Amino acid sequence: MRQPASLFGKTALTVAAAFILMQALVLAVAFFTVMRPMAQRSADDLAALIVLAAQTWVELPPGTRPDFRAELASNHQIWLGESVPPADGGVRPPYAQLLEASLEKRTGMPVRVTLTQGEELWLWAEIPAAGERIPVGIPQRRIGAQPFLALSLVLGIGTLLSLLTALLLVRRLTRPLERLTQAVERVGGGEVPAQLPETGSRELATLARSFNRMARQVRELLDNRTTLLAGISHDLRTPLARLRLALEMLAENPRPALIERMARDLDDMNRLIGEFLGLARGLQQEGRYAFDAGAVVAEAVAAARTGGAAIEAPPAGTCRTQGRPLALRRILDNLIGNAVRHGGGTIGVSCECGDGTVVVRVLDCGPGIAEDQMEAVFRPFHRIETSRSSATGGSGLGLAIARQLVEANGWRIELANRPGGGLEARLTLPAAPA
Repeated sequence: MRQPASLFGKTALTVAAAFILMQALVLAVAFFTVMRPMAQRSADDLAALIVLAAQTWVELPPGTRPDFRAELASNHQIWLGESVPPADGGVRPPYAQLLEASLEKRTGMPVRVTLTQGEELWLWAEIPAAGERIPVGIPQRRIGAQPFLALSLVLGIGTLLSLLTALLLVRRLTRPLERLTQAVERVGGGEVPAQLPETGSRELATLARSFNRMARQVRELLDNRTTLLAGISHDLRTPLARLRLALEMLAENPRPALIERMARDLDDMNRLIGEFLGLARGLQQEGRYAFDAGAVVAEAVAAARTGGAAIEAPPAGTCRTQGRPLALRRILDNLIGNAVRHGGGTIGVSCECGDGTVVVRVLDCGPGIAEDQMEAVFRPFHRIETSRSSATGGSGLGLAIARQLVEANGWRIELANRPGGGLEARLTLPAAPA
């Protein structure tokens, strides 16, 4: 038999086979513990009545025997015949074998139960009594039970219900998987699938929720890629135009100032390409392990002070976290650089641990950010300052890189305006066991 190839077919076949096997075991247990003992008791009672009727028949006077025969036929459905009709052969029912064994046990002599088939099935036996053999017949309706019919109905109806139950159960399980498979194929084809319904059992709902989150991330990645390509092409076009103009002017009037401007443009282009590649790579090659976040914060503060930034940073204790320390260092460099560029004055940096988290804060005294721009500033090349000058507005990639590294490590980054003025950048990391 060829096995089905689909998950639906394999699971349905397995569940149906399990249901049918369970049903067969239940029938076997019911037969050997209930049906067979009841049939045996019924056969013993009927055998005792037959033997008693045969013994009474041979002891009665001939004149009273017709009335006794009519009484047995009317009230007990037992016929005393002149002879046993010829047997029709065929397969004897299990009850005939039980009755035969009971008759042999009560008479102490071999007794053969034969079958005749007319308008209905009859069971005939010759009962030894007082040296004679009395023919006794019993119609099938006297027994009443039809085990083969009952067994066929139970097995047929049970098998049908088992198959229907298996199909419904397996369809309920595999339909969400089919939708997930189709959605995955669409993602593989470069399309953005619709959100899967997050319903059903807990496991399937969790699976759908995880896929929807992944699909949103893929959609954001595609949007970021489009924005990156558009932004870098736009930002590279300005220094390229200046380089072309400088080359034309250099051919007519070579001046050191033109050469210096060309060098600055090349540096800007190199920096922009470096930031773009940093965002694309996301430091994926770095391993995850437990480290001291306080030490990384101290290193970032020391590097910023070396560059001339005024920073107040109280000493941080040992705050262990889990993740990539180089990613945390790069996030801090971006946040501190933004605070120095846009905030002005003295920058505050702190690292605190407690309640299972490590919280790093970068505070500035600048104008802050409008509430409707809090999420937009994390998009690549989005700058609140619209002059497109790297000196005043940066490249617009710092917070995008920080958000990508935060999500890659399972951390959380938030921006909030401070009540007294300025902006707070808060980075939350899970604390690692000591």
